Amino acid sequence: MDNQPVRLNKFLAERLGVSRREADELISDGKIFVNQKTAKLGARVVSGDKISYNGRIIPQENTYIYLAFNKPVGYVCSRRAQGSAPTIYELLPQKYHHLKTVGRLDKDSSGLILLTNDGDFAFQMTHPKFRKTKVYEVELDKPLEPLHQQMIMDYGVMLDDGPSKFKIVKKGSMGSILQHSAGTSSHFYNGHGRVSGTEISGRDRLSRCKNDDCEPRTLQNNLMEPYVVILTEGRNRQIRRTFAALGYEVTKLHRTQFGKYELGNLSIGKYDIIKL
Repeated sequence: MDNQPVRLNKFLAERLGVSRREADELISDGKIFVNQKTAKLGARVVSGDKISYNGRIIPQENTYIYLAFNKPVGYVCSRRAQGSAPTIYELLPQKYHHLKTVGRLDKDSSGLILLTNDGDFAFQMTHPKFRKTKVYEVELDKPLEPLHQQMIMDYGVMLDDGPSKFKIVKKGSMGSILQHSAGTSSHFYNGHGRVSGTEISGRDRLSRCKNDDCEPRTLQNNLMEPYVVILTEGRNRQIRRTFAALGYEVTKLHRTQFGKYELGNLSIGKYDIIKL
């Protein structure tokens, strides 16, 4: 921060990875202190001010952190556990608990989640106007009728919050878009380089299931080939609600790509540090 005054909510958004509205809520709740005094809405801060939250001083110079995390089924993306469902933060080191998820996956879904303390990055990844592509592996409780597939892709399905339209292809026809084979030299690539945050075993998903004593999801016991869903929207449970409107239940939803970031061979429950 230079000597020019900066709005406190902007400072908090950049340092804590929250929105400015959430920053204003922290200020209104009396949780932010400036020079040991309770902060007020609309306050401005300058270099040298001591801003604190939860008893700790927030550094003036911010170091942005970006994580890619392979979320397991059964975990929620909120900071607090929901009923018996644990939170993903239980799987991350304490030093990353201040990071905020960039969008969410519901408890029954798995795959790529991004976390950061960079509010601008989170905004650019999640705001509808940027239309970031998201790719999911999807399995249904019964084969998808070609007419229903065409309906979703060409016309969309009307939901309570508007029409839902996305692309659906068979997983086997995706080619190089989805790379999940073990032994890939770079399991996570963002176009600028990466720094590994954990040791990656190189095991593929089916091997992990076998070693972790869970039932592997194969074509033989699933009786149908998985689909890949590609969309640019991010409405709450949109994929599940779309298929449910046509009489299908989604039995598996696994995100493999978010914008230019791909999951690759990142092991379930593990994270990587992304270097932008």
